[in-house]
Amino acid sequence: MTLLLKAQPLVDVRIPEMQQLCSRLKAQGITPKLVVVLVGDNPASLSYITNKRKLCEKVGASFELRQLPPSTTATDFLEAMNGINTDPSVHGCIIQLPVYGESAGLKLEALVDAHKDVDGFHPTNTANLYLGRVHVKSLLPCTPKGVMSLLKHYKIDVKGKTAVVIGRSQIVGKPMSLLLNLAGATVTMCHSGTGDLSEHTRRADIVISAVGKINLLTAQHFDPARKTVVIDVGMNKNAGGKLLGDCDFNSVQSVVAAITPVPGGVGPMTVLSLIENLLTAAQNQKENV
Repeated sequence: MTLLLKAQPLVDVRIPEMQQLCSRLKAQGITPKLVVVLVGDNPASLSYITNKRKLCEKVGASFELRQLPPSTTATDFLEAMNGINTDPSVHGCIIQLPVYGESAGLKLEALVDAHKDVDGFHPTNTANLYLGRVHVKSLLPCTPKGVMSLLKHYKIDVKGKTAVVIGRSQIVGKPMSLLLNLAGATVTMCHSGTGDLSEHTRRADIVISAVGKINLLTAQHFDPARKTVVIDVGMNKNAGGKLLGDCDFNSVQSVVAAITPVPGGVGPMTVLSLIENLLTAAQNQKENV
């Protein structure tokens, strides 16, 4: 029987722990606060923000959406970000993508101060990950962090395993490869230029796909004898609006040992990791006062 790596069991464990941590911080006079900066009113972006707001408020943290008009100039955007960075009541900030207008040309990954960068994209946080300076107080990219948490929860040890990461984005693919490497896995990164993808995936103990392409992976990409663990990061919608991953789920499920469902797998873990980072950022800032 293939193991379904659902996020909910881990979310159910972590939320009470996060609520307790948030309560302790409040007792010390600190209410963790997340600010999301949104340019325009993209419906998809607003939907993603709603999930972040709900979990943020569920654990007892404060949430604020700062919505800027699409006509916002680069100067005004930078001024808004400076206000957030210098506001001691704000412990975490994310810039919701996509960003439109003049602001889209800015180096967005560097605009949130490193100690408030709960997305984990700031060059300082990226450099620390690259250098292996990762510890419990690190602000790591949310999706890779969530994947590692999910693997740990289901007692899937990556040390000594062969892992294939498909996709090389700064948000998922590259940091995912680094975290797996730091955990002791032997990692291969595949991408659009990889010749025979199945040649790599059929030899892997763990496959993580973060491409955003429906049916990228099918049963033929896996060796049943290998008992591969598959983490599907893909978030795609078909013509009918149904949310699908990168895997042809039914066919892949029949030949692997474990797989994340879409939805219900990596997505909730990304949001959970974001709020974990917020609480970590609040703790870090308290200790540095």
